[in-house]
Amino acid sequence: MQVSIACTEQNLRSRNSEDRLCGPRPGPGGGNGGPVGGVHGNPPGGGGSGPKARAVVPRPPAPAGALRESTGRGTGMKYRNLGKSGLRVSCLGLGTWVTFGSQISDETAEDVLTVAYEHGVNLFDTTEVYAAGKRSSYVITTKIFGGGQAETERGLSRKHIIEGLRGSLERLQLGYVDIVFANRSDPNSPMEEIVRAMTYVINQGLALYWGTSRWGATEIMEAYSMARQFNLIPPVCEQAEHQLFQREKVEMQLPELYHKIGVGSVTWSPLACGLITSKYDGRVPDPCRATIKGYQWLKDKVQSEDGKKQQAKVMDLLPIAHQLGCTVAQLAIAWCLRSEGVSSVLLGASSAEQLIEHLGALQVLSQLTPQTVMEIDGLLGNKPHSKK
Repeated sequence: MQVSIACTEQNLRSRNSEDRLCGPRPGPGGGNGGPVGGVHGNPPGGGGSGPKARAVVPRPPAPAGALRESTGRGTGMKYRNLGKSGLRVSCLGLGTWVTFGSQISDETAEDVLTVAYEHGVNLFDTTEVYAAGKRSSYVITTKIFGGGQAETERGLSRKHIIEGLRGSLERLQLGYVDIVFANRSDPNSPMEEIVRAMTYVINQGLALYWGTSRWGATEIMEAYSMARQFNLIPPVCEQAEHQLFQREKVEMQLPELYHKIGVGSVTWSPLACGLITSKYDGRVPDPCRATIKGYQWLKDKVQSEDGKKQQAKVMDLLPIAHQLGCTVAQLAIAWCLRSEGVSSVLLGASSAEQLIEHLGALQVLSQLTPQTVMEIDGLLGNKPHSKK
């Protein structure tokens, strides 16, 4: 199955880079601006003549430890720095893990990508073994770890990082990706080799940044220390699972790394593979992700005692969602966005309508007062506490 990340390119041809980030400008009579275009290939170079430069007024620095946030015109999407790097990403990104690989048609996938693009999403997450695609114009990521059956086709050896990334770029029909993630740690590869290989692919123009995914805090710190010791490039972010029932790492461990070394968080599975939507309610509907081949573990989870207890807590959240005028899914996504150091939350969607619903979490975020968050914590009963 070929899924094009640039599916919006034909319909969105002429929109410039500022419009893509900030939403369409009002046209004559108050209408929206024209369609949008995509850019792909190698990283653009500088140069070229442009309008006369205007005096730049220095802006005040952001408060220490704060993620400077801006809101796109027209779309309402919020943008944050990726950790303490200069890369700006939408606070809601689009993951393609299961959805584009096996669950929906090419046409539906293009609809989902178009809706994401038009609503200001600029972060698209892929991997070397996900469904293939082509570059649009925003922040494209890929992951390296598994990729083949041979011993040399998996892990984080220098050989596999370089060859795996090149293979991913070939399938994506790209000259580079914005971020390459080391998708889980590899005890068989020395940390110095991993960091040197990531530095190499960045210096070669195959990627612009690198990050980690499902690494422990100690491993991330080791990679950072190795980079500083040998004048290499450190990771800028960690990709971690975070949702109402998975809290410890993102809420207790990663904020400390963010403040100490600037590593941000990109989180995934905010709805726990659909568990936090109230659609299961003690049963497994068909179709749903739990019925897909290879996802027996999710079906078992839904039907387990632990899963049933979590579903009961989700139902307890319904009154809060109704009070805020949103769905439980929107409440859960907004709840993830409020966590310290989180740059972006990756969404999964099997239809454009579902994606639009999930993007509505942005309107809920401003309603999450400290009192509401305390009420949610009281219902969940699982707020992590410092062990110091």
